Order: sequence, then C-alpha cells, then structure tokens
Amino acid sequence: MTPLLQISDLHAYYGKSHVLHGVNLQVGQGEIVSLLGRNGVGRSTTIKAAIGQVQARGSVRFKGEEMLGLKAFEIVRKGLGYVPENRDIFATLTVEQNLMLGEVAGRKSRWSFDDMYRMFPRLHERRHVPAGVLSGGEQQMLTLCRTLMGDPDLIMIDEPTEGLAPKVVALVAEYLDVLKSRGVSVLLVEQKLAIALEISQRVYVMGHGGIVFEGSPAQLRADSEVRKTWLEV
Repeated sequence: MTPLLQISDLHAYYGKSHVLHGVNLQVGQGEIVSLLGRNGVGRSTTIKAAIGQVQARGSVRFKGEEMLGLKAFEIVRKGLGYVPENRDIFATLTVEQNLMLGEVAGRKSRWSFDDMYRMFPRLHERRHVPAGVLSGGEQQMLTLCRTLMGDPDLIMIDEPTEGLAPKVVALVAEYLDVLKSRGVSVLLVEQKLAIALEISQRVYVMGHGGIVFEGSPAQLRADSEVRKTWLEV
C-alpha cells in the first residue's frame, strides 16, 4: 500500500549549514508515527521542510503528489496539517475566532466546533476570551484544534507536550488517540519517550541529521544500545 506521506532522501539547509542528510521516512493511513531524538538532530527541521518552511531538496510526497516546491498554504490546502512548537496563536483574537481561522475555504471538514469543545472542555469555557491570555496548556490545546478545523488527512505535530503539566500532557495523548480513531494520521516529534512509545505504531530515531533507527515501540524498548546512544541524556 502506498504511504500517505513519503519522505525520501531529504536534505535541508539553513543558509550554508547542511542540517538534514538524506532523511527517509513514511507514514501510512491512520498511523501515529513518532520521530524521536535529542534536541538539535533535525527532527523539527524535517517537518518544517515537509511543510515548505525550510530550503530543501529530495522528495516529500503526500497522497502521491510532490510537495517540495509548493508554498506552505498550498500544502495545507492539500490536507497536510502542521502544529508548530511555538503554537503561533493569534493573541488578540478569541479562542473561537482562532478556530475559525483554521478552516480551509472549500474544504468540508469532518470536525466541528463541538468536536473541539468535547475534546477540550476548557476551550469551550474560554471560547470568548482573547487567546493571548490563555495558559500555555490552553494555547497548545487551541493550536491542536485550530489545525484540525482544516480537516487534514495527516498532521505533523512538533513537541506538543513541551513544558506542559502532566494533566495537560494526558489530554494531548487522548487527543492523539481521537485522531487515530477518526482516521487522521500523525507524524509526532516528541521528547517524552514514554508517551511516544505508548501511542505510536512505529518510531524513527534521528541522529546527526539522519535516521538511525526505524521499528516498532517494542523493538525500541528492547534495543538498549540505540536508546543509550541516541536518546538518553
């Protein structure tokens, strides 16, 4: 079966700095795949290159179509969602207005405002509040939901649990399970190994701008050498 997202021989650059050195990975329909590794190895750069935010060469095929060379908004319209690490909310707009901005014109969404508020009741309570006064956890909920309002077939999520309280981390994990149950694929960049291993069907480990391990969570748990060399601090 053809993968929903297939990244092949991806090289990426920041100016003259060569950051990615031939990354290969894929995500299938309805799959949660985690991209693990220490800070600075190229995980975030991989998904930024896939969404058109970083100079890159190689191939990023989504639903069989090449994405490299397209602008970020064109890629999003094709059904590839992206949740950045810095959240990028519109601080002066209300929660509900932020969610409205996530909708893609002409694309009928399988998700409604009610779906978002059921997943994160706190957003319903604060729907008329400017997003800039939300807590960090609430802003993360809002960013996740705003991306979903565009009805993506696959979402790339960068460090969604970074700096969040354990209770909010558990909510984010539930959110990812809901996505999987509704047929949305996820490529997750995550620092917390326990969460990634619990919710993923497959995992990749990055080191020095390339993939150094690919396998199931069980295989990674069993491979102490890979964990010690590439993941543990």
